[in-house]
Amino acid sequence: MRRFQDALEHAAKTGDWKLVYPCLAEDVEWNTPQRSLAGVERVEHDLNWGSPPEHLDLEFEVGEWIDLGGGRAAVDVDQTWLMRDFGEFAYRRKRRIEITIHDGKISRYEMKFIG
Repeated sequence: MRRFQDALEHAAKTGDWKLVYPCLAEDVEWNTPQRSLAGVERVEHDLNWGSPPEHLDLEFEVGEWIDLGGGRAAVDVDQTWLMRDFGEFAYRRKRRIEITIHDGKISRYEMKFIG
């Protein structure tokens, strides 16, 4: 989980998602409020990842992973966006990420907005 978490944080901050893909199972189910995809190839090629806006910096507060049983885990993430030039608060978003791990890879990912 830690490798996946680090890869996601790096991707969200830099827009470089290549470290995320090796963490995913070939038949991964990827669900966000905007889109659902099946398969690592579709995730890699069809998901519009976006990059951090040039004028904003992103900070994370990542909670503790909660074991949901059956290879499932969840974590809450508080993202704070700051104005790059001034360090002033821009906005905050809370998310919950739930994953399922099978054979050491993420087989299901679901991200929800929780605040």
